[in-house]
Amino acid sequence: MDLTLPPKVTPRAFARLAEINAASGDAKALRVAVEGGGCSGFQYEIKLDDPADDDLILEGDGQRVVVDSVSLPFLANAVIDFSEELIGARFVIDNPNATSSCGCGTSFSI
Repeated sequence: MDLTLPPKVTPRAFARLAEINAASGDAKALRVAVEGGGCSGFQYEIKLDDPADDDLILEGDGQRVVVDSVSLPFLANAVIDFSEELIGARFVIDNPNATSSCGCGTSFSI
């Protein structure tokens, strides 16, 4: 696991966050965190939030994606994207550190 590379955010993810913030009239950051739990050992938590002092802040398209310092090693070199498919639309994480993941895509193991 290469812990030196921060996660990346695609332009599509920043654009969707901009749409969400424009619709709500608020300028929240997208928080991406890793927590223990889920069917594979770890799970992603993705929510709108305000940045904290120890967060890594990734900026693009006038938007911010934040990752807390505890989650950062688990998300090294990951790609945060937005996917729109027939079954639904959601933010997704392509995490090269995950050795396996469940079918829902929100739970993984390292």
